[in-house]
Amino acid sequence: MTAATHSSSFPAAADSADAVLLGLDPEQRDVATTLTGPLCVLAGAGTGKTRAITHRIAYGVRSGQLMPASVLAVTFTNRAAGEMRGRLRTLGAGGVQARTFHSAALRQLQYFWPKAIGGDVPRLVERKIQLVAEAGARCRIRLDRNELRDVTGEIEWAKVTQTVPADYPAAALASGREAPRDMAEIAQIYGTYEQLKRDRSMIDFEDVLLLTVGILQDRHDIAEQIRSQYQHFVVDEYQDVSPLQQRLLELWLGDRDSLCVVGDASQTIYSFTGATPDHLLTFRTRYPQATVVKLVRDYRSTPQVVHLANGLLNQARGRAAEHRLELISQREAGPDPVYAEYPDEPAEAEGVAGRIRDLIAAGVPAGEIAVLYRINAQSEVYEQALADVGVPYQLRGAERFFERPEVKRAMLTLRGAARSGGNDPLVDDVVGLASQVRAVLSSNGWTTEPPTGSGAVRDQWESLAALVRLAEDFARNRPHATLGDLTVELDERMAAQHAPTVQGVTLASLHAAKGLEWDAVFLVGLTDGMMPITYARTDEQVEEERRLLYVGVTRARLHLTLSWSLSRAPGGRASRKPSRFLNGLRPGSMAAGSRAAGAVEGGVRKRGRRGPVLCRVCGKTLTEAGELKLMRCEDCPSDMDEGLYERLREWRAGQAKELGQPAYCVFTDKTLMAIAEAAPAEAGELSMISGVGGRKLDRFGADVLAICAGEEPESGAVDDA
Repeated sequence: MTAATHSSSFPAAADSADAVLLGLDPEQRDVATTLTGPLCVLAGAGTGKTRAITHRIAYGVRSGQLMPASVLAVTFTNRAAGEMRGRLRTLGAGGVQARTFHSAALRQLQYFWPKAIGGDVPRLVERKIQLVAEAGARCRIRLDRNELRDVTGEIEWAKVTQTVPADYPAAALASGREAPRDMAEIAQIYGTYEQLKRDRSMIDFEDVLLLTVGILQDRHDIAEQIRSQYQHFVVDEYQDVSPLQQRLLELWLGDRDSLCVVGDASQTIYSFTGATPDHLLTFRTRYPQATVVKLVRDYRSTPQVVHLANGLLNQARGRAAEHRLELISQREAGPDPVYAEYPDEPAEAEGVAGRIRDLIAAGVPAGEIAVLYRINAQSEVYEQALADVGVPYQLRGAERFFERPEVKRAMLTLRGAARSGGNDPLVDDVVGLASQVRAVLSSNGWTTEPPTGSGAVRDQWESLAALVRLAEDFARNRPHATLGDLTVELDERMAAQHAPTVQGVTLASLHAAKGLEWDAVFLVGLTDGMMPITYARTDEQVEEERRLLYVGVTRARLHLTLSWSLSRAPGGRASRKPSRFLNGLRPGSMAAGSRAAGAVEGGVRKRGRRGPVLCRVCGKTLTEAGELKLMRCEDCPSDMDEGLYERLREWRAGQAKELGQPAYCVFTDKTLMAIAEAAPAEAGELSMISGVGGRKLDRFGADVLAICAGEEPESGAVDDA
């Protein structure tokens, strides 16, 4: 039974508390009925955490243990807070406050300001970036639009980590931040920005939290008034709290412990904003008497998707990884994840668009399909590919490519250059169209090497680099084209990509996809350098990239495709490598920590995947995951040892029973077939079989090799099965 089929409400007449518990699984029920003391809910992706905590609140209200007005539930987005309020109303607990940290603090600040400070509440800054620009100008530091956005982000980070302007450079260095400008300059702009707000009696959203914290720390009477109203707190997405939000929560609580927190350290992907999972991971230290409930029954994704998600986390390192949750799918089996390798980026986009068109033809609504990428600049080639096959799409969390300010400016510059002499074919032939475009766009901020760090400056460069690549491809296909021809091509592309946004395929960055889900998800551009991104240098940064991919995988309910391209442009050198995070998970790859492909293991040379994988029977190129496991087409004759296959199945059944997991978690049927066909005699041969990663080789290798040799496995599971 999936979460969707659980009873999410009950008849209005059924007003008993127990009615709220109907349809909850055992762990969700534990959450709902634990109403006293601190409670920490470790909830994996797709495990129904919102369902559990809303039913908990409703159960407390209906049983008389919680007064609706005494409960404050906080989360991080207005969308999540709205969804929570809607569910609570349905469950008969409509009087409960469900808000974001900022909106809850703003209400309190507006109410208590006259009493605590006096006079009118300062006005909220409507457009922070304009005030930062003015602060920069007063410091005689010129910032372009993208630098403004990045510096504004640095100021926001400093404030949520409670860092004052004078301390910003040291704090930023200690945190390993990639500052968009000299850190001393940012500190100067930050200080001037704060002074401008004070002079004009204005506050920003970070001030809302800071001022509320200040009032509650200084005015114990006001703090006690708030504590007398709110006696029970629920915090969703607790892995994303900042130090400032944690301090506010502590002041709301006082010396009480009536707190329920919900989170998953494996979904911490916003550390660059100041979010930290430390408060979630140390909850038991701060509250030794806390009840901890783990939600691991995944109602969203098929066993195949969940198996891949678990495999990703099994390779993770670091503190968050020590607290990872092993998900167990509650859905029926679905298709295996598809791993697709393409020669170049346009081929990857065309391949993805073709697969999407086929899914839509098979009945999957366009609105239930998503293409997820690491950075927004990757969207353009997918916008074009989907437009080419007539598939509607919508961009989430970013402007459409041709509507981005830097792209608009670049196109204006290119048109101006075309009008002022860039239309001469002779000049174009000598200089080269691509070289002309590079020269023109260098005035807009394009450089041969990308800027260091992330943020808006990097996004701007990526957008301009996409235009340069487009020009290179255009010149390759039309050697005598002029700059004017290119601008016509750009205008036509811009017009063609105005696809309908209703029920369209979602194009989004992995960060923007957090909290969402689709029937079919395409994770694209999964190469080292993009996933993990090149500027993820420390172990902690690389692990956050792995968690970002995990979030992407767990957005898929049924269909999941992971793809990469070996070169940027058609005919380019195939120098790219698939993401290291897929090692040991994708067909033909080695587990993380193993020797590099080509190394000798157990006397057998490992084969790296270079170029297409061919069927060992008929020579046809293999593309489907199941065929790649077997190294042959599904309909090609098999030389499998049927007796060995049955013995392996019996052993697997015993292992699965002993581990309390589905049989496919030990080995899938396809992997068992591949083992029975290869009949490996030693660990090196076994490790070459797709689906036998390093972890499974260590765990099950001795048993499997014993069975292949006609001996009894050490576990004795065959006899017990």
